[in-house]
Amino acid sequence: MKYKNFEQIISPARMARYLNACGGDTRKAMRLYRENLRLSQQMFTIISCFEISLRNAIDKEITGRLGNDWLRDSVQVGGIFDNRRFEKTKKTVSKAVRDLSINYTHYKLLAEMEFGVWKYMFANPQYRATGRCLLNIFPGKPTSTAMVQYNNVFFFNELDGINKLRNRIAHHEPICFQSSADVVDLTYVKIQYDRIEKLLGWMNIDFKSLVYGLDQFDKCCNKINSI
Repeated sequence: MKYKNFEQIISPARMARYLNACGGDTRKAMRLYRENLRLSQQMFTIISCFEISLRNAIDKEITGRLGNDWLRDSVQVGGIFDNRRFEKTKKTVSKAVRDLSINYTHYKLLAEMEFGVWKYMFANPQYRATGRCLLNIFPGKPTSTAMVQYNNVFFFNELDGINKLRNRIAHHEPICFQSSADVVDLTYVKIQYDRIEKLLGWMNIDFKSLVYGLDQFDKCCNKINSI
């Protein structure tokens, strides 16, 4: 496809960063756009594997304390999230319960939750409401020091970084540039990739085995860096 046609479909505004990063070379700009999509697909796959692992670990830990339907029960009258402090969480869970209606199962409800719901389980209010137990899902985490406290706030911030990348991909934003310049730089994506591997390791999950046959991250990065 000729660049003018490609640009008309994708939009000049969206293609401007790619064209600038490639010094005005239209062929390279189209290639970079496509390779950014491949990298986004790759990272979304990796994040999805992590999200499911995180969700299931959280569910197992809380189910053991609050029962098999803890998430639905949490937003009922008198439930642990039946409070103004949890307004957004309650709204999200309640809507999902209503939408599922007679098709409700606990597993289906879990699947309806966004990544942000699991991230916020480590925010102070949710962490306290669920019994301060969720650090148990990271048995391999380092011992806290005076410099670094591996507490719920630490994990909230770690998950927030992954969540932000997930949202960028979901909203079709490029992930191959520096945040404030039209310069190809994969540092940010690499940080999130390494973060996922680290957190899975602390969950005693072997990252390479989990994503076996799926992980083409290095290959995607090398193609972008070669443009």
